[in-house]
Amino acid sequence: MTTKKRKLFARKQLSSQAVLGPGPVLIQLKVNGQTLSTTAEPCLTLLQVLREKLGLTGAKQMCDRGVCGSCTVIIDGRAVLSCTTLSVECEGKSIETVEGIAANPKWNPLINSYTKWDAMQCGYCTPGFVVSAKNLLDHNSSPSEDDCKHALAGNICCCGTYPRHPTAIMEAAQVMKGEA
Repeated sequence: MTTKKRKLFARKQLSSQAVLGPGPVLIQLKVNGQTLSTTAEPCLTLLQVLREKLGLTGAKQMCDRGVCGSCTVIIDGRAVLSCTTLSVECEGKSIETVEGIAANPKWNPLINSYTKWDAMQCGYCTPGFVVSAKNLLDHNSSPSEDDCKHALAGNICCCGTYPRHPTAIMEAAQVMKGEA
């Protein structure tokens, strides 16, 4: 392909892409099974839209750099850091937050087990840990301690409750299977 043809092809590709911004745009997000509409600047992260536009404050903003895990949500079956994900990229995807998990009775054993084993102290990191644990149990109904540690590796707890999380998750898994 000649240089002239490449430039023409590139120009056609750019012109066929939708341009968002510079002001707020309408976005629809499927959060916890509900389709929610709001306007947001294309540069806003999913965390900002969840907290500031939709009033879902369970996901926390701690580091705002994608290293602590306190903002974890599940997008299309994958644990994702919402502080590094643009909200406009989430249209058409299924988003689960800690609020949706807490509202679903199926996940009561996980919440109860976290409480029983005191797997939180200040509680700021807890939503991220619970979302990551739920995502693990979605994919592995009988996790080992190593599976739990691996699934939670991206979550930081300033209070140091790390040893309690695998115990809580493994107990919840047994309860959910009717073994405990």
